[in-house]
Amino acid sequence: MPSLLSALAENPALPPELLQRLVDAAPDDEFLARELACRTDLDPQQAIALAALQEDSPYGLAALGVPVGDPLAQPALAVALLDEGRGRPEWALALARHPDCDTRIGLASCPGLPDAVSDLLAADGEPDVAAELAHFTGRSDLLRTLAGHPAAQVRRGVAGNEATPPEQLASLLLDEEVGVRERAAGNPATPADAAARLATDHLLVRQALAEHPGLPEEAQRLLAEDEYPWVRGNLGLNAATAEPLLRRLATDADASVRRQVSLNEAVPLDLLAALALTVRIGPTLLDRIAAATPAELAQLAASPEPRVRMLAAQRRDLPAALRDRLASDADAKVVKSVAPHPGFGTAQLSDMYERFGAQVAATLATNPDAPAALLDRIAETAPPVAKALRAVARHAHASPAALAVCLASADARTAEGAAANPALPVAMMAALIQQA
Repeated sequence: MPSLLSALAENPALPPELLQRLVDAAPDDEFLARELACRTDLDPQQAIALAALQEDSPYGLAALGVPVGDPLAQPALAVALLDEGRGRPEWALALARHPDCDTRIGLASCPGLPDAVSDLLAADGEPDVAAELAHFTGRSDLLRTLAGHPAAQVRRGVAGNEATPPEQLASLLLDEEVGVRERAAGNPATPADAAARLATDHLLVRQALAEHPGLPEEAQRLLAEDEYPWVRGNLGLNAATAEPLLRRLATDADASVRRQVSLNEAVPLDLLAALALTVRIGPTLLDRIAAATPAELAQLAASPEPRVRMLAAQRRDLPAALRDRLASDADAKVVKSVAPHPGFGTAQLSDMYERFGAQVAATLATNPDAPAALLDRIAETAPPVAKALRAVARHAHASPAALAVCLASADARTAEGAAANPALPVAMMAALIQQA
């Protein structure tokens, strides 16, 4: 299991002498070795030492910049480097002929493959290789060829690829395999009029079709009346769904459908306000709220309904007057929503805590302006509020005393957050290593 040392290995403020002590301990701790491999401040000797421990982790080796001699002798590492754009093009041709199928599959997803390599992979005798290529390639000529592949998994890859030419996508809508039709139906590059003909097809196809951004309204109407909520919900989330249908779906008997409408980036504001009263939206900045104008935010904040005011309170760029009004709200849930907003003074943050205590502690502790004294109070609360303590553990203003409380927490996530916090004093870092 990951340990506090693994969390400490993530700490960007770890001094060189303690970093070396962790590198020395890495042979006995695979999680520690993997975390250390992700650091950017390793010296060459440390990188070499960690590389020797990463034989089963090609991406760890790639991150360490370990050189590759013969790509066929280190195929996983060579593929990892090619995937990150740091390999040599000539490796790809050798790897495309590698006897290990998994190596060729991994290669097929790499960006920027030479045409000769892509051609080899497209003709591979293992359908899974060609299927991976079909999913990732941007070559229209290859996609045209692979659209007629006898293996369904290859055609599925073509059907889901937005680089596939529209005429091939249209033909794949007629494929006998449901999974192929499903991918093609949901692909935004598929001609909408052709896709619309599948509005009464298999359930999986209809679900995917409901996500298509260009459907004619008649097809949308059929999907809005579908017997399955998964289809109606996908249509409710689709920003291209006609407003009258969105309004119908907003009154759907199934709460999951109504929630999908609330997540739609194009939902009318009045409809969203009504939905806030019928579905559980939670502490989420909705796309529609993120795009709301100052006037619309003021309208929401003036609502007599706390659940509607909470929608506006999720924005983190509110005008100061509106932000302050929400901070003084009489409802704890509204204050909890606005508490992380930057720009509050110490007095305002303390007032929120005085009025609502544990109800707002977790979000107050995420506020970038929260002072150390307030974080200390939150950390010392008995019994501790787990989410609040986790936020304190990660806060840049956390004091040594607060971090000591977090390190001693029975909640592993809290202790690990404190160990990774750059505000952790060096003496406490050293003590963690000593105790391990």
